[in-house]
Amino acid sequence: MRELDPYDVGSSKRRAFWADSVADVIEERDPEDPIVIKGGVSPSGVPHIGHFNEIMRGYFVAEALRDRGHEVRQVFTADDKDRLRKIPRRLADLDWNVVGLDEVDAGALGRNLGKPYTDIPDPFGCCDSYGAHFTNLLKQSADLVDVPIDFVSNTEMYESGEFEDVTRHVLENQDTAREVLTEYQDKVDDDYVPFFAQCAECGNLTETITDVDLDEGVVHYECTDSEAGDRTIQGCGHEGVATFSEGKLPWRFEWPAQWDILGVDFEPFGKDHAEGSWPSGQDVARNVLGIEPPVPMVYEWFTLNGEPLSSSSGNIITVDEVLDLLEPEVFKYFFVKDPKKQRDFDVGHLDQLVDEFDRFERVFFEEVEADEDEQELAERAYPMLVGTPDADRIRIPYTFAAVLGMTDDPDLREDIARKEGHIPAEASDDVIADALVRVQRARTWARRTDNEFNYELKRETLPDVEFDEETAAALDDLAAFVAEGNDGEAIQGEIYETAKRHDIDIGDFFAAGYRLFFDEDQGPKLGQFLAKVDREFVVNRLRRER
Repeated sequence: MRELDPYDVGSSKRRAFWADSVADVIEERDPEDPIVIKGGVSPSGVPHIGHFNEIMRGYFVAEALRDRGHEVRQVFTADDKDRLRKIPRRLADLDWNVVGLDEVDAGALGRNLGKPYTDIPDPFGCCDSYGAHFTNLLKQSADLVDVPIDFVSNTEMYESGEFEDVTRHVLENQDTAREVLTEYQDKVDDDYVPFFAQCAECGNLTETITDVDLDEGVVHYECTDSEAGDRTIQGCGHEGVATFSEGKLPWRFEWPAQWDILGVDFEPFGKDHAEGSWPSGQDVARNVLGIEPPVPMVYEWFTLNGEPLSSSSGNIITVDEVLDLLEPEVFKYFFVKDPKKQRDFDVGHLDQLVDEFDRFERVFFEEVEADEDEQELAERAYPMLVGTPDADRIRIPYTFAAVLGMTDDPDLREDIARKEGHIPAEASDDVIADALVRVQRARTWARRTDNEFNYELKRETLPDVEFDEETAAALDDLAAFVAEGNDGEAIQGEIYETAKRHDIDIGDFFAAGYRLFFDEDQGPKLGQFLAKVDREFVVNRLRRER
């Protein structure tokens, strides 16, 4: 079977949707159903949208294969037998409340460095372990966007004996394992044993294996110090015996072992693995385990607001947070884009992403002109985003939804949207209700970014304001102009002209308007906003009557 370049998989045949190109390569191998697509991560802290990259890349390939009639199983391994090497700066409870270390027992985490995630108490006290807690959050993330995944715990696979045969095979072939690993890792000598034993005294995983007894199915070990980044985790010195289930394989062997145990046909991964673990993984698969590695695919990492996603630095955003700002289908659309190109998830400019999605949707329904590639991509990917396409759906433009979010009055929101032509007269109540859900998300976006839409219309009560005689007269003149039914551009221009006629500083006159409507000294483009609100209310407010 030919060796595949993970950077180049699917590029030989042009397809509008990258997932179809990958599905072609998988089918070339004539796999048996169910086709298994895998991802995985250590549950080391708050799962963010960077972790979700792997899930979504696998999801689209799975859907492409299902469209071709295949049964597909998408699995995600929680590599929770890994040891805690570093204490994260931020954690999250199961309601996605992100907290600092000062709000949990950080000392308990420090005392458990070197132990597997599933042997560390849950800092929130709600799950069986630290590892189970953060795996639960990852499961919730997948459920939030309706991605069907089987989550698999490495710890449970070791405990149930699923790793037993492959671990024994690796230990039986230690010489070959050392020879293969020497190409990729320093400090592999004749004493190296590809197994970590868990110390029965302190619970740490130790790399010092002093003997392997294949007949008894055990290893003898000494609990020695281990390195974790720039710090040393102290071993307790205990000498003991562990079964093959009371420890784990090193990552470079464990990853290909997962392929073998789970029958993996395809796995996407980030470029860190492409340049490190993948070359050794396929070598171990072929020359130690005697299996063929799965079809690989490298995806580029993306950044958040122009900076690398990082749990340790706190530059993260969770799926739960994203869905406060975007519909699930818009978030999923972000991953439809070419996985080989780095992209930025810019919260401040989410309106651009939403506008892209809205156009993508209109391309699917043939409501706008599009080239052949755009049309094919929409036809293939759009149903994967929404489930069942609905031609009657309404999408209120995101920034306009943010304008509507300046008022809490649902009737006013609908009235303004109708006036601006964003809700057709024949739209059903259910369709309208679904469309207006975007308003709250856009409102949350405006508040989170404190952008030009982060204002609240004071509709119910007149702010406590007083104006001098000239300003009051100018407001009355502007009220008369609005009452004539002029549009937003005309009203904006009249604000300037009215200020000039009454010899009022233009900034002061705008501030007067903002105080009347928002109880603020600044706000959105005033003329255009006033034209969107019902005329009677605007006229009465300018006259300070209510």
